[in-house]
Amino acid sequence: MSRDIQPPGARRSKGFLEQGRHARLAAMISEKSLAVYKNRPALVTGTGEKISITVSGGESLRVREKDLDLLHPGPVADMAAVEDFAGEGADIRGAWELLEGAEVSLKELAELVYGAFSPQSAWAAYCLLRDGLDFAGTVGAIRSRPLADVAAEERKRAGKRQGEEERGAFLARLKGGTVTLPEDGRFFQDVEALAYGKSDKSRTLRELGNSETPEEAHRLLLRAGVWTPLVNPHPARFGLSLLSAQEDPGPLPEEERRDMTGLRAYAIDNAYSDDPDDAISIEGNTIEGNTIYVHVADPAAAILPGSPADMEARGRGATLYLPEGPSRMIAGAALPVYALGLTPVSPALTFKIRIQADGSIAEVAIIPSLVQVTRLTYAAADRILAGDAGGEDRVRYDDLAALEKAAARNRIRREAAGAVNIELPDAHIALVEGRVCIEPDQLFRSGEIVRECMLLAGEGAGRWAARQGASGRLPFPYVCQETGDLPQNPLSGMAGSYQLRRCMRPRNLSGKPGRHWGLGLEDYTQVTSPLRRYTDLLAHQQIRSALGAGLYRDRPPRDGDELLLALAAGEAGALASVHAERASRAHWTAVYLADKRDSQWDGVMLEKKGNRAVVMIPALGLETQVPLQGDAEPNGVVKLVLKSVNIPQGEAVFVMI
Repeated sequence: MSRDIQPPGARRSKGFLEQGRHARLAAMISEKSLAVYKNRPALVTGTGEKISITVSGGESLRVREKDLDLLHPGPVADMAAVEDFAGEGADIRGAWELLEGAEVSLKELAELVYGAFSPQSAWAAYCLLRDGLDFAGTVGAIRSRPLADVAAEERKRAGKRQGEEERGAFLARLKGGTVTLPEDGRFFQDVEALAYGKSDKSRTLRELGNSETPEEAHRLLLRAGVWTPLVNPHPARFGLSLLSAQEDPGPLPEEERRDMTGLRAYAIDNAYSDDPDDAISIEGNTIEGNTIYVHVADPAAAILPGSPADMEARGRGATLYLPEGPSRMIAGAALPVYALGLTPVSPALTFKIRIQADGSIAEVAIIPSLVQVTRLTYAAADRILAGDAGGEDRVRYDDLAALEKAAARNRIRREAAGAVNIELPDAHIALVEGRVCIEPDQLFRSGEIVRECMLLAGEGAGRWAARQGASGRLPFPYVCQETGDLPQNPLSGMAGSYQLRRCMRPRNLSGKPGRHWGLGLEDYTQVTSPLRRYTDLLAHQQIRSALGAGLYRDRPPRDGDELLLALAAGEAGALASVHAERASRAHWTAVYLADKRDSQWDGVMLEKKGNRAVVMIPALGLETQVPLQGDAEPNGVVKLVLKSVNIPQGEAVFVMI
């Protein structure tokens, strides 16, 4: 509609407006009159308690009179003519000027703009009102909008039209594969939000006719070149930050600690570990029994329950370990203070466990301590155990050999109690200078030593807590597992471990002691990773409260309900980390394999499932399913070829050769 064309008789005087200021449509709704229903023109076809109408498109309805606005008393002969009215000769600008400071009815607006009041002009005038640029109000009381508002709205609409034109051009480029970056980057914001799990919708994907899923968003971002394969969206999808905790626990509080620097203590870990939080020592005769010391990092000395550092650690639940680097549960600034062996002397919470000749625990004491820790990699510890070195390493050999014997006795004891040993290949994935590196994990003799000592500490702490407090039991985060249904004749090798793993029940966290079937232990808990797991930190806080040590003097332990609340919150965060780590491993494995199509790999058959097989690829630590070919049996070596890789899905497709 033009604002500048003014038909004869269209302009009216101010006097005319004053005379009609309060005029309204007085006619009642009758048959063949024109009304509006939910912003659609409606022909009245019958009256009564409910009004019968036909709306555009021919749909017949019965509605209440209050749901209609009468536009014209009729009769309406042709609804198509009403909707198709072009309004030639309309004088919108003239009507807008005359209405300044006045208020008129729809009938008067139609006469002012179109020179006559007809069903067609009534509908056209209503459309002007609904459009909201020049006029505002209701059907019975219409006024012109202020000039400044009209101008602002025109600028807004012009900007929107320009934006739509630019978006249309962008979509054309996107479909044609000619996106220009970084200029077009702004149009992908909704796609990135969906890919990161921050939204469940994407206008761009919808307009392209694609499904609105995080995987489809990821695929589009890769195809358009907005993302490279090195973008890992999975932590964000689980609501996790790639930044480490920011709440620094602060300096080590002053308290009385036992000097245990005379004990030789060893922190044995992977070569890539940079947050050592446990070390081991041994004293005594290895035949009649001995004493194992498990020294554990002591951040709980400074992190009181409910403190900012505690709440941040609780929200995270665990340190998030990703190939691109860790996102720590406790601020990185705390590592030099609380991690073991990073300074000449380290504070620790030491679990002193006296072991009997049969490997069982005779006595447990828990002591705030100061220790002097030697850091060793698993490989270095194994070299010492192999007896290849002399001098100082001879002393270390004696210590590690004694620890190995104690560990073996503990393993035999657990197995006699029904423990299940599962050994399946794994691999370490790291992002090094933009390149994905995958190295199969090795099995180390010293790895079993560390594992058994950590289990002893967990069992000892659980027993200790079960005997504390006035009621004889300290509320404590115990780790339990129900008995699984083991196969009567499990297979050997990897296939057997796969069978056993499938029988394992999920672990349960509880405030009460309970059996851990898979480990063959009673009253078990985890206490050896308070820098990495919130449940371990929580256990340390309860221990310190029971001991009344340091800042916990006169501070009672959490009661059962408080403990369970903190435990549930921490476990929720830890579970998100587990899912994010698993999805991230799949992502980086796919990235690693993306340029290796048609490469060949050795696999080990784990299980037949109909016409498919579950196969382990040891070099990748990857378990996958492939179409079954030939007569391969469980534990048999099969040759695989990589056929395709789907990075957004974190999938690699192999087939048997």
